[in-house]
Amino acid sequence: MQTARTVPAATVVNLRDLGGIALGRDRRVRQGVLFRSGQLSDLDPGRDRAVAALGIRTVVDLRTADERQWSPDRLPDRARLFVADVLGDHPGVAPARLKALLTDPAEAERALGGGRAEELFAETYRKMVLSPGAAAAYRAFLETAADPAARPVLFHCTAGKDRTGWAAAVLLMILGASRETVRQDFLAVNPAVRAAFAPYVQKFLDGGGDPAVAAAIVEVRPRYLETALDAMDERWGGLGGYVRTGLRIPEPVLERLREGLVIAGSSGADGSSA
Repeated sequence: MQTARTVPAATVVNLRDLGGIALGRDRRVRQGVLFRSGQLSDLDPGRDRAVAALGIRTVVDLRTADERQWSPDRLPDRARLFVADVLGDHPGVAPARLKALLTDPAEAERALGGGRAEELFAETYRKMVLSPGAAAAYRAFLETAADPAARPVLFHCTAGKDRTGWAAAVLLMILGASRETVRQDFLAVNPAVRAAFAPYVQKFLDGGGDPAVAAAIVEVRPRYLETALDAMDERWGGLGGYVRTGLRIPEPVLERLREGLVIAGSSGADGSSA
């Protein structure tokens, strides 16, 4: 089952094109219009030809104000920035402090040690589904993705795995992807994120950090996505209720998403072989 295609960027972590992901029988996500990644603070627009070739028009930054201040985005040429802060209601949670935690083993142990890491990350996923601030951010992201004038769109957080992962999951389900397809795509980012954070993890371990805590910081796990889906099902009875009542996405926006991002064909996203 196909997951998002990796884009070989030189200066952007975990850059992937959602194009080509299966949406059921003979339908796929259109290629070249929707991308996800980690933060863009190291982007070199002049040197990174892979990014320049994408023609990004809009960057949606899902990070908190502190993250944006510490590591401001560098935008592709002619792209505009749109901020959709998912965790503004909860700025101190672990996904908003990934690099800070990896540079401070003692703080990481205090915050995430003793087997609490997975529990705390899972609870953050509940917040991403249930918090009003997160709902406003994800609604803004989806409305941006639905706007033909805004595309191609690149959306990101710090590592491109948690806030970005749920954004991609919701969008794919709206377009018709099965939960199994969403799960596979959600987990597919792990190799790229582990590689990107390997120097930070090694320094963390050299400083006496717990390998289990480091793994929880840099990985996504099936439980995280299941926690978000369970919260959605329990509160709103499934995707339809979440989209209509939780996110308050108007039907015309949903129609524009499907019209602009779904194509026919069981081969590659624009008719080429996958």
